[in-house]
Amino acid sequence: MALDQSFIGRTYPPSPPYEVSREKIREFADAVGESSPIHRDPEAAKAAGHVDVIAPPTFAILISMKANEVLVMDPELGLDYTRVVHGDQTFVHHRPIVAGDRLVVTTHVDAINSRMGNDIVSVRAELATESGERVTTARSTLVARGTATEEQA
Repeated sequence: MALDQSFIGRTYPPSPPYEVSREKIREFADAVGESSPIHRDPEAAKAAGHVDVIAPPTFAILISMKANEVLVMDPELGLDYTRVVHGDQTFVHHRPIVAGDRLVVTTHVDAINSRMGNDIVSVRAELATESGERVTTARSTLVARGTATEEQA
C-alpha cells in the first residue's frame, strides 16, 4: 500500500527529553571506535574548550532515530517497517552534544516520493535543548521497498 502523501509537511510534537550522560557518550565512543579523550575525560574536554565531555558526531543517531518512531509507528502513514531500509543519514551540528544536555527532538516529514515501486520518505529531526537551543539537524531517508503503486512510480 502506498504511503499517505498528506504526511508531507507534517511536524510531530517534541519528544520527551533525552538526558545525555557521560556514560552514554563513553559507551557510544567505545562502540564506534572513537578514542579521543574529549569523549571520556572531562578535563581533556575542558582543555579543548568544552564544558564537559562531548559526544562523537554520530551520537545524534541514538536520539533522532528513537524520536522518529513517532512517524514510523503512525498507523495513518501506512508504513510497513518490515519493508524499510535506511537509505541515507546526514547531520548538521550547530554545536557539540555535551554531557548534561537534555535534548528534545521535533520530527518533520519533508518529502514522500515514489520511484521504481518504492516509497522514499525524507525525515528531518531537529535536536534542541529543552530551552530551545538548536543542537543538531539530522536528516534521514527511509526507503519502503515495493510499497508504491504503479500510478505513483
